Amino acid sequence: MKRLRKYVLFGGLLLLWASTGMADEVSREQIKGLDEQVQDIKEDVLGISAELTQLEEKLLYPSNTQVSVFVSFDNGANFPLDSLKIKIDGQDASSHIYSYKELGALRAGGVQRLYTGNVSSGEHTLDVSMISKAAGTSAITDVGSYKFTKSVKPALIEIHLGGPGSIGFRD
Repeated sequence: MKRLRKYVLFGGLLLLWASTGMADEVSREQIKGLDEQVQDIKEDVLGISAELTQLEEKLLYPSNTQVSVFVSFDNGANFPLDSLKIKIDGQDASSHIYSYKELGALRAGGVQRLYTGNVSSGEHTLDVSMISKAAGTSAITDVGSYKFTKSVKPALIEIHLGGPGSIGFRD
């Protein structure tokens, strides 16, 4: 709050200064100083935004109920993934249709966070439905299921895709 008051006061002083006609007498050094102050303010605002995002995630997904599901390709996997759909305990959790760029990132070793949500402690089932389709062919649907135990710690589950018929899991 103190930082916000400082920026509001600074903005008000800038407006007052600009409206008094003193703008014509501004030196290059003063402009450079103002530019540096504006950059500092931008950095502070970005920092505050990042802190707020972290606080929001902690409030929405407390560690004792948080589960996150990630997706990656196995090394050398090169198949035309079209979409993924996941269910947790039979309830729809997330689905995603992949773009060309996203597939390229996964093939290059990238990892995508597909889902973050809350589940209670105990036994759960993660069901995955994968659809792949090459040009001129019909869609191939593969399914996989994974049982996991949610403890007090956040649950992190990775789905490894190696191609049609190859869905693996790791937590």
